Amino acid sequence: MRKYYTSESVSEGHPDKLADFISDSVLDEFLRQEPTSRVAVETLLTTGMAVVAGEVTAKKARVDVQKTVRDAVMKVGYTRANYGFDAEYSAVLVSLHEQSPEIAGGVNHSEEWRGMTDAERADPANSYSEIGAGDQGLMFGYATNETPELMPLPISLAHKLTGRIAELRKNGTLTYLRPDAKAQVTVVRDGEPHEATETYVDTVVISTQHSENVTNDEIRADMLEHVIQAVIPAEYLRPETKYFINPSGRFVIGGPHGDTGLTGRKIIVDTYGGAVPHGGGAFSGKDPTKVDRSAAYYARYIAKNLVAAGLAKRALVEVAYAIGRANPVSLRVDTYGTGTVSDEKLAELVTQHFDARPQAIIAELDLRRPIYAQTAAYGHFGRPEFPWEQIDKAERLKKAAQG
Repeated sequence: MRKYYTSESVSEGHPDKLADFISDSVLDEFLRQEPTSRVAVETLLTTGMAVVAGEVTAKKARVDVQKTVRDAVMKVGYTRANYGFDAEYSAVLVSLHEQSPEIAGGVNHSEEWRGMTDAERADPANSYSEIGAGDQGLMFGYATNETPELMPLPISLAHKLTGRIAELRKNGTLTYLRPDAKAQVTVVRDGEPHEATETYVDTVVISTQHSENVTNDEIRADMLEHVIQAVIPAEYLRPETKYFINPSGRFVIGGPHGDTGLTGRKIIVDTYGGAVPHGGGAFSGKDPTKVDRSAAYYARYIAKNLVAAGLAKRALVEVAYAIGRANPVSLRVDTYGTGTVSDEKLAELVTQHFDARPQAIIAELDLRRPIYAQTAAYGHFGRPEFPWEQIDKAERLKKAAQG
C-alpha cells in the first residue's frame, strides 16, 4: 500500500532555531566554567531584540550573557542592521534567577536516596541514585534501518538540504543567500519503511531567504543544481518529483525580523520528523539533569543499539519519570513487529544493559560538557559527533539475546 511520509527542517538562521542556539550557547558557557551548573534558559526574539530568561544555579560561573548572545548571533550570520536583527546593535535583555529550591531539593537528593541508610548509600550499586529527575514526563527514542545513520529518510534528507543551503551561504558559493531557510521532503513508499518495495521522493519544498537583487528563476535553478541534486541521491528522484522553491514568492525579510523566534518550538524538527511520538519536552537551554533532554538522548542511544545489533529493523523506546525520583517509572520497547525476539524480552535486555537513572545517563554519555550549541540546528540525532549516537553496546545485546 502506497504511503506518504513528510518531514521538515529549518536552518540555524530560522528565528526559532536561532533562539535554540542562543539558549544552548548560554548553557555551554555555564558548563564550560562550572560543569555542575543547573541551567534552564529560554530565548525570545523579535525585530531588534533578544530576551533571555530562565533559571540558573551556579556557585562559581560568571557568564557574560549579553556577550554570549551577541557572539551566537554573529556566528549564525545576522551581522547587518538591514537584516532587522543584528549581533551588534540589537537589544539584549536578560532576566535569570536561581532554580526553585523545591525542585532543586528533589534533584539534589532523590526520593530513593533520602530513604537509604548510610550503608546503602555507600553501596556502589546505589551510587547513581543520588540525583532525582528534574521533572515528570515521558521521552521517546527511535531508530530505523532505512538510512545508514538509522534515522527516518524524510527527516534525514530535509536536514541535509538545509545544511547544504547554509554551507553554500557560508562558503560564498551563493552570495545572495541569507541565514533563514526551510526545507520539507515527502517520501513515497510502497509498504512499511523497513520492507518497502519502492521508495522515492514525491515532493521537495525549499524556502530560502535572499537578497533583493536576485530573481526567483535564479534561486530555483541554483536550488535544483547546488542543493537538491547535490543532496538527494538520484535513485530517489523521479521525472514526476515536484519542486516548490520559494513558493510564496519573495523571501527578503526573514529571521527574527520576519517572525518571532522562541526556544523549544521546533521539537519535531529536533527529533524524528514526526515519524514517531514525541513526549512534549523541548531540549535546548537545559542542562542534563533535565530528563526531557538527557533521557531523550539516552532513549535514542538504546534504540540505535537495538537496531544496530540486528534485534529489530525499527525500535521505539519510551521511558517515563517522576520528579524527584531516580529510577524511571516505566520503560517500553516497541519494534512494530520487526524484532527477532519479543518486545518484552528486549525490554528486559535494556534494563540489564542500560541504566536510565539521570546520574547514570550523565556519567555514561559524559553530558556535563559544553557540547550543546552544536545540537541546536539540523537535528539532535543521526549525527556521529554526539555520544548518544555510538553503538558500542550492539554486540553485547546481540550475544545476550542469543543466550
